[in-house]
Formats: sequence, structure tokens, C-alpha cells
Amino acid sequence: MSQLICWLLVGLVHLIPALALFRPALITRLYGVQPDSPLFLLMHHRAALFLAVLVACIWAAFDPGGRKIATLLAGISMLGFLFLYQSYGRPAPLATIALVDLIGLIPLAWAGWHAFQQ
Repeated sequence: MSQLICWLLVGLVHLIPALALFRPALITRLYGVQPDSPLFLLMHHRAALFLAVLVACIWAAFDPGGRKIATLLAGISMLGFLFLYQSYGRPAPLATIALVDLIGLIPLAWAGWHAFQQ
């Protein structure tokens, strides 16, 4: 049961960014990128990638066979962002996102540890 909860929590971390695929206005709200910016398309595509991570996490919650790859996908997403966030001097507008990813590493570590122990 703890693995199910952990995977759903990690999925929750990716839910709002994934919803930006269907509600592009979230891109401006979350990241401050305006629709007339050339970066808007890139951020919209990024939302599709977040949807892929979300689907992997939900899959892993219910299918132990998908947990190793979901651990890698979510880990690359979350740790990659945190590394880049730190490298770019921790920009204040992205602090909430960094905090959510940092907190999300706790259930990911628990679920990932169990995934690789099986």
C-alpha cells in the first residue's frame, strides 16, 4: 500500500505541469511564459513530456513491472530540474517548483528503492 501511495504522490508532482498540455494558460501561470513567446511552444511540448511521466507513475502504482522505468523517468525529470535550477542560481520565480520536486523525491526514493529490491 505504501508503494501505491508513493507512486500516486510522485504522479501528483507531475499532474499540474501535465495539465498545461490541455490548458495552455497554465504555462503562463506556472512559468511566466507568454503565449506570443517562441518558448511557449517548447513549454507546451514539455507539458506532453510531463504527461508521459505522470502516466508512468500511475502505471507503476498499479503494475510492479513498470516501477523501475518509472523510477528512472521521474528521477531524471525531478533531479534534472533541481540540478538545472541550482546551476542557474536558483531563480526565485521557480522556487515553488523546485520545492515541490525536492519534496517529491522522498516518495520517489521510497518507491524506487522498493522497485529495485524486487
